[in-house]
Amino acid sequence: MTIDKATVTKVARLARLRVEESDKDAYATKIDGIMQWIEQLGEVKTDGVEPLASVTNITLPLRRDEVTDGNIQSKILANAPEATSGFFAVPKIVE
Repeated sequence: MTIDKATVTKVARLARLRVEESDKDAYATKIDGIMQWIEQLGEVKTDGVEPLASVTNITLPLRRDEVTDGNIQSKILANAPEATSGFFAVPKIVE
């Protein structure tokens, strides 16, 4: 895939980027190099390679999925400028 000035102009317009006319040739060269590198990645043989999230073979510890309130309401409300009946109190902004 070859990237030219027209493609750079189109991509810049879609991304809402302002690219000076004098810079478009340089961007085209850089983007073309990136695209060639991506094409090289497609040539790598990955048959039989399992997908992985980490290069280390560590299983993450699991915990029970329990819903709790955290029991820290007083600590949270201590940061509030004003609290009423266990809730944040804020001024009315709708008339």
